[in-house]
Amino acid sequence: MLSKRKKQNEVKKTQRHDGDTGSPEVQVAILTRRIEELSKHLDKNRKDKSSRRGLLGLVADRRKHLKYLESTNRRAYSALTRKLGLKK
Repeated sequence: MLSKRKKQNEVKKTQRHDGDTGSPEVQVAILTRRIEELSKHLDKNRKDKSSRRGLLGLVADRRKHLKYLESTNRRAYSALTRKLGLKK
């Protein structure tokens, strides 16, 4: 689970302007952080099938946000993927 402080740090790193919490860049950054933490959990707890299902949902959500960002703002998409270290 992402703590409030960690989530605020991700928002500060990727926000477009002060108070921005809903832009696709911020959403992708938060989802990426949640995916990383859940992946670490699943490395330790291999039989946790419900968390694995949740992870797949988060990955699908992130993919949708990235697809939207790529279609609307190509420059922001490429900058974000470089910043977060995502493939594609």
